[in-house]
Amino acid sequence: MSGQYVAYSFYRVDPAWRRLPIDERAAGKDAFAEVIEDWAGRMDALRAYSVSGVRPDCDFFLWKITERYEDLGELGAALNGTPLAGWLETPYSYLATTKASEYTSARKPRKLIPKDSPYLVVYPFVKLRSWYDLPEEDRRRAMDEHIRIGREEFPTIHNHTSYSFGIDDQEFMTAFECDEPADFMHLMLRLRDSEASRYTERDTPIFVGTHAPIRDALDALDGFSGRIGKADTASSAA
Repeated sequence: MSGQYVAYSFYRVDPAWRRLPIDERAAGKDAFAEVIEDWAGRMDALRAYSVSGVRPDCDFFLWKITERYEDLGELGAALNGTPLAGWLETPYSYLATTKASEYTSARKPRKLIPKDSPYLVVYPFVKLRSWYDLPEEDRRRAMDEHIRIGREEFPTIHNHTSYSFGIDDQEFMTAFECDEPADFMHLMLRLRDSEASRYTERDTPIFVGTHAPIRDALDALDGFSGRIGKADTASSAA
């Protein structure tokens, strides 16, 4: 099977880490960042997003896209070997893959390519079982409406849906790049009127991440940097 593996790893730092000496914290962040920067060239995409000050249960997350499943484990092992890893928890971790959508004419998996938007909204998604009982033509009609609303009414929002059936607890991993978080709120509010939305079972937790180079995302852990949101979003190592 061709396609990409798509994974999201969310991290929360132990508050006690902030009481370490500045030099020790800096060394830990450097080692962690060096691993990310090294691996950025080995994957289709490896990007960091800060959620510091937004959610109480995590501080930053990594969006990973690769054609080799083994890359995910090897990157994880390399990060575990850094001093900072001893102070990090992983409250959420999601795995998915790409495939051709049954609601479009595509016959090959769509290649996920980040658009370099400043924000990424991520959440796991599960449909009601009654959705799968609908005739194929009814599901296609409902999804055609869903897709049309997004494309025509919210053209600056980019959808990067991937699939988790049988390999994780959710059915889909939905990720949307946008220019402003409020833009995505208006999209979701608009979609509440669509037929397909009636068949949503679960679409939480929801994370709104600010794209940042990994070193800026790590600096936000101890307030060392105020550069989050001012980063060069073209950095491939982020």
